[in-house]
Amino acid sequence: MLFIGQYGFDVADSEENARVFGRPSSRPGTIAAFPKVRLVILVEAGTHIIFDAFMCPYRIGERVRALKLLRSVQSGMLLMWDRGLHSYEMGQKTVSKGCDYLGRIPANVKFLAEKPLEDGSYLSWINPSGRLRSKGCRPIMVRVIEYTIEHPQNPAEQLTYRLITSLLDIEKFPAQLLAKEYHQRWEVENTIDELKIHLLGRKTHVRSQKPREVVQEIYGWLLAHWSVRVLMFQAATTAGVPPLRLSFTGTLRVIRRAIPKFQDLQTEDLPFFSIG
Repeated sequence: MLFIGQYGFDVADSEENARVFGRPSSRPGTIAAFPKVRLVILVEAGTHIIFDAFMCPYRIGERVRALKLLRSVQSGMLLMWDRGLHSYEMGQKTVSKGCDYLGRIPANVKFLAEKPLEDGSYLSWINPSGRLRSKGCRPIMVRVIEYTIEHPQNPAEQLTYRLITSLLDIEKFPAQLLAKEYHQRWEVENTIDELKIHLLGRKTHVRSQKPREVVQEIYGWLLAHWSVRVLMFQAATTAGVPPLRLSFTGTLRVIRRAIPKFQDLQTEDLPFFSIG
C-alpha cells in the first residue's frame, strides 16, 4: 500500500527563494516570515520508505503535484489519498498504470447510488470534466463506501467518511476491511514527522539562500531518510520482525554514535570500497 502526503518546507528568507518558491498567504499588509517549498511524497505503508518525491513552488495546486507521483505506481499496488486530491484525472491515471486506489472524497462531491451492494457500499460513476470529455474520456465506474466514526476529540460527535475505490469485488475487498485499511493512511504523517522533526530538528528547515541549492539540500534530507529507513528494513528482515516495530529515533541514535568510528576506518576495512 502506498500513501501520498505533502508538506511545506520553510526555506531561507532571500529574494531569490521568495521569487522562485513563493510565500504562504498572510493577513493584509503583512508577508509570511519565510518562503516555502511544497514537497509531495509517496510513502510505502509497511516500511515508511519514501520512494518518490516532487518539489515545486508553494503556489502550485495540490492535485497537480500529486499527479506527478503517479509515475512511480505499478500494477498490483494500492494507492491511498486524502479528500483534497480527489479528481477524475487522479482516478483515471492511477488505473491506467494498473494500480488500484482508495481515496476520500469531499463532502460537496455527490454520487448517485447506481447499484447497492450487500456490504453497504454501492456502485456509481465519476464523470470527466468538459475538457477531458472533449479528449474522449468517459465516465469511470467506482465503488463508494460510506461510514461514520467517533470524533477523536468529542466522542459524542460522529464523523462521516466517504471513500471511492477501484476495488469493486466485495468478496475479496469488503467495505469494512477497506475502511479499516484507509485509516492507516495517517502513517504518512508519522513519516513527515520523522523527516521534519527528528531528522532536521530546526526551525528553518532549509538554510540555502539560492533555489538551486535549496533543491539539493532537500534531496539530501530525502536521501538521508531513505538510508535510515532502508537500514531499518534490512535489520528488521534479519531479525524477522516487522520494520515498523523498530524505532526511527533509536536508529538515528545508533547511526550518529557509529559515524565517528566509521570515519576512523581505513578504505580496506570497508567492504563496499574494497577491491574484490
